[in-house]
Amino acid sequence: MPRIDDYKQALKLASEQLTDKDPELLAALCDAVMGRDKEGRKTLVFNALNQKVSIVWPEVAFVTEKTGEDIPIQQQILYLHYLCGAWSSKGVRATGEWVSFQEIPDGRFYMDAFQRRAKNPMVMTFGEKPDLLVKVATELYGAVPFNQGDVSVVVRALPLVPIALILWKGDEEFPPEGNVLFDRSIIEIFSAEDIAWLSGMVVYPMIGRAKAKT
Repeated sequence: MPRIDDYKQALKLASEQLTDKDPELLAALCDAVMGRDKEGRKTLVFNALNQKVSIVWPEVAFVTEKTGEDIPIQQQILYLHYLCGAWSSKGVRATGEWVSFQEIPDGRFYMDAFQRRAKNPMVMTFGEKPDLLVKVATELYGAVPFNQGDVSVVVRALPLVPIALILWKGDEEFPPEGNVLFDRSIIEIFSAEDIAWLSGMVVYPMIGRAKAKT
């Protein structure tokens, strides 16, 4: 289990990778917009899990525009890694080719974490109520229909990062099953560890919303 000092160090390292980057060019590459806050400081703003996130530049201080609450440090790290990935990939765009987690480099090494954080909880919560997955994903993230499995949607987790949530209904012989797929372009942006974290960040709010409805 990472200690808070490890997270702080990871955040510091990611921040340092961005300090010499042109923020206007970075915004164009990661589908963000540049603006200014009430104090006149330059901000980079993008949509993350259907929330507007602002990063004060060049201080790299985070705040969600909607609530003004601090973003958890793990999410801050992930968002900085997103910016670094968008920069290094020159703003890679979705390919339309979908891959499973195990097809991602080092995906097999992080498979257990991915299944614990995302796939298994999703199937346990929505496997018997697949229509609820569509309802919750649409409410939370503005998800759009997808064409795999018995029920599926695509969530735009980050501007360059679509994620597909898929369920197969169970029957008398087999229990419900599910999967999470990623556009192949995600390999240019995130590591397998980051993708496992991001998958959990998509699924867990959905589980919370589903429990509130039952």
